[in-house]
Amino acid sequence: MRSGSLSRRLGPGMADRNKTKHNHGRKTADQKPALKKLPRQSFLKALGPGLITGASDDDPSGIGTYSQAGAQLGYGVGWTMLLTFPLMAAIQEISARVGRVTGQGIAGNVCRHYSILLLNVVVALLFIANTINIAADLGAMADATRLLIGGPGIVYVLVFGVTSVVAQVFLDYKRYVSVLKWLTLSLFAYVGALAFAHVSWREALAGTLLPRITWSSDYFTTIVAIFGTTISPYLFFWQASQEAEDQRVDVTKQPLIDRHYGAQKEFHRIRADTVVGMAFSNLIALSIIWTAAATLHAAGKTDIQTSAQAAEALRPLAGAFAEVIFALGIVGTGLLAIPVLAGATAYAVGEGRRWPVGLARKPKEAVAFYAVLALSAAIGIALNFTPINPISALYWSAVVNGVLAVPVMVLLMIMARRKDVMGRFVIGGPLYWLGWLSTGAMLLSVVAMVAGLSL
Repeated sequence: MRSGSLSRRLGPGMADRNKTKHNHGRKTADQKPALKKLPRQSFLKALGPGLITGASDDDPSGIGTYSQAGAQLGYGVGWTMLLTFPLMAAIQEISARVGRVTGQGIAGNVCRHYSILLLNVVVALLFIANTINIAADLGAMADATRLLIGGPGIVYVLVFGVTSVVAQVFLDYKRYVSVLKWLTLSLFAYVGALAFAHVSWREALAGTLLPRITWSSDYFTTIVAIFGTTISPYLFFWQASQEAEDQRVDVTKQPLIDRHYGAQKEFHRIRADTVVGMAFSNLIALSIIWTAAATLHAAGKTDIQTSAQAAEALRPLAGAFAEVIFALGIVGTGLLAIPVLAGATAYAVGEGRRWPVGLARKPKEAVAFYAVLALSAAIGIALNFTPINPISALYWSAVVNGVLAVPVMVLLMIMARRKDVMGRFVIGGPLYWLGWLSTGAMLLSVVAMVAGLSL
C-alpha cells in the first residue's frame, strides 16, 4: 500500500514511466485489448485497492469501537453508517484517482508540490498513529486467539506480527493481493454473528434510517470515535499508493496524466471498486453495532473497551458459537489490517524520500521501503511487551489520526484541483463537493474531540 541510480533520481514510478516511453506505439496496441477485456472479467477480479482498503477499515480496534458504540447506545447509533458511507467513499475515490492519474501516492505528490517540512510532519504523525494501531490490533488478535485456544497471548503477538511482515516482504505481489482479497471474507463472520444475536429488526432499521440524537457527552464522544474509525488517514495513503503500484506492475498501464487513453474506464473501475469496498466496510460495521446492541446493550453490559472483551461477553448472551465467530473475525481482520497499516506507513515514508517503493519489488530492490515496513511492525510488537495501557494508547492513536486526517484531506482536495498535479483530470462536480463535505465533517469531529479533551 527499481533500484539503480535512475530510480533514485526520478522517484518511484518515474523511472518506470520513462522506461516505457520508447515503446509508445506498442503499448497502445497492447493496451486496447486489455481495456476491452475489463467488462468480461469476473467482478471479484476487477476489485482491488478499494475492496481491500474498505475491509481493512474494520480492523480489531475498529471492531472494538463499533462494539462499544452498540453496547453503550444500542440500535440508535446505526444511522452513522449511512452518513459516513458517501463521505468515506468520496474521499477514498479522490485518493485513488490521484494515485492513478499521477502514478504517485499522496506522500509522493506532497513531496513534489509542497514543502519538505509539511511532508515530514504528515509522515511522522502517520508513522506514530499507524504503529500504535498495529500494536493495538496485534494485542486484540492475541486476546481473541487466547479466547479460542488458550495459551500465552504474547506468543501470538509475535507470531501474527512476524507472519505479516514476512508475507509482505517475500510473497509474490499478485499472490499477496489475492490473499488479502480472500481475507476480506473473514468479515462475514460478523454477519454470521447476527444469527445468534436475536436482533429486533424493527428497532435496528429504525435506528439506522431515523437518527436519534442524545445530547450528552458520552453520545458525542462515541460519534467522534466512529468518524475517526471510518475515515482514517492510512486508508487515503494506502489506496492511492496501491493504484500507483498496480500500474507499475501492469505493463499495459501508465499514469493517466501521461497516457490519456481509457481514462473514463479506469475512473469507472475505481468508482465501482471504492463504492463496493466502502459499502462492504459499513455493512460489517453495522452488523457489529447491531450484534452488540442486541446482546450487550440489551443486557446492560455497556462497559466494553476492546473487541476481545466484546467477543468474551457474547458467550453468556448469544452462546459459545457466537463468541467463536466473533473471535475468529478479529483474527481474520487483523491479518488483513496490519499489512495495510504497515504498508501505508512504508509507502508514505518511501515516497516522501523518493526511494524505490512497492510490494511488487524484490527485497534487495527496495531495502529502505521494506525496512520501514518491518520497523513499524516491530515497534508495534514491542509495545505489547511494555506496561503501556493498550486502551490508552489506542485512544491517543485516535487523537493523532483525527489531527492528521483534516490537513491531509485538505491537501488532497487542493491537489485534486491543481492542473500541475492532475492535468486534464482535475476533479470537479459532485465528487469534489462531497470530498469537501467529508473534510468538513471530519473537522467538526476533531473539534468535538478536542472540546471533549478540555472538559
